[in-house]
Parts: sequence; C-alpha cells; structure tokens
Amino acid sequence: MGKVIAFTSVTLDGVMQAPGRADEDTRGGFRHGGWAIPYADQMIQGLAGEGSDTTGAMLFGRRTYEDLYAAWAHAPSNPFTEIFNATPKYVASRSLREPLVWQNSILLAGDAAEAVAGLRSSLEKDLIMLGSGELLRSLLPHGLVDRLILLIHPLLLGSGIRLFEDGAGYAELRLVDSRTSTTGVVVATYDVVTARAAALAAEQGA
Repeated sequence: MGKVIAFTSVTLDGVMQAPGRADEDTRGGFRHGGWAIPYADQMIQGLAGEGSDTTGAMLFGRRTYEDLYAAWAHAPSNPFTEIFNATPKYVASRSLREPLVWQNSILLAGDAAEAVAGLRSSLEKDLIMLGSGELLRSLLPHGLVDRLILLIHPLLLGSGIRLFEDGAGYAELRLVDSRTSTTGVVVATYDVVTARAAALAAEQGA
C-alpha cells in the first residue's frame, strides 16, 4: 500500500493561497499572489525531484489541477513538464467530466474520501498531493493523509485562505525531518500519527 503525501507551501500565519504567481487565485480579493517566488533557492527547487522513485501517481483537487495544467502541460520542454505529463494524475472534483484535458488524468468517481481510500490501498507507490487545500482538509480527518511536507515561509500576510481553518479536525503529527533553505524557508516533514474528525475530538473532550 502506498502513502498519501501532501506537499504544501504556507506562510507563518498559515496562508496557502496563491504561492506561485500574482493571478493564481484571487478569491476574496487576495492581492499577495506569488509570495513564495522570492524564497525559491536551489534546495527548494530540488525538492520536486526528491522521492520520484517512490511516486506512483499525483492527486489533485479541481482548482490545483486546472492551474497546473495551464502552467505546465504545454510549457517548453523541461523536466517538470515531462514528469507532470507522464505521471498518472487523479482528480477529485464534483464539476469536471471525463475525458479530462491533461494526458494520463483520471477523474475520481463518487465520494472523494472513499475513492482515495481505495486508490491508496491499491497503489504500490506513493500518491503525491500538491496544494489542493480543500481536498487535503477533507481527507485528513479520515486518516487518509500519511505525511505532510510543509514549506513554511518566513512571511506574514494577514489574510488569505489558510491551510487549516477552525474545525478542520484533530491530528497528532511526528516530525521526521527538518531543513532550512538559504532564504529561511523551513521544510518540515511530519508523519500523521493520529487523525480524526473535529466532532469526535470535541465529544471526547467533553
């Protein structure tokens, strides 16, 4: 059985919205798009290639899938485009319909948590999730995220969509690796030891 590994950039105040470019995600009038770009150094750029031998497929929510397709599917030939195009891509969405536009893409049918649970048990290699905050928050309380790799940027934005909002659920994490880039980004790798829904946590604490 493979692991579900979530890979996400966040600020110190937990914002994950639009790290890559100014127009990536302007929901809520967000005006700080592209905040992660100045912090990319050689170590950060090299993270994408780590663990490629154990990666069996990628997992996305609709918004992240469409954004990466626009950015990479037809980009000039480079290692990232080749990897994205060749790797199987599973997409959780209530609005998309098959056939999906990006080669090697599969739409997950039915409930996302049930579909990912089945996928996770059937894959021999790992399932890598990039961004996709809404999907990540929905899977974590079901114990369907095995590892979190957080790129924690030394930056406070004060607004924006956060990785974990109130009521996201209860989880116990174990730090298994920590590195710091030359630009001050802490790359923290956590194994998820225990995760459960917020309602259950509240009931047990009553």
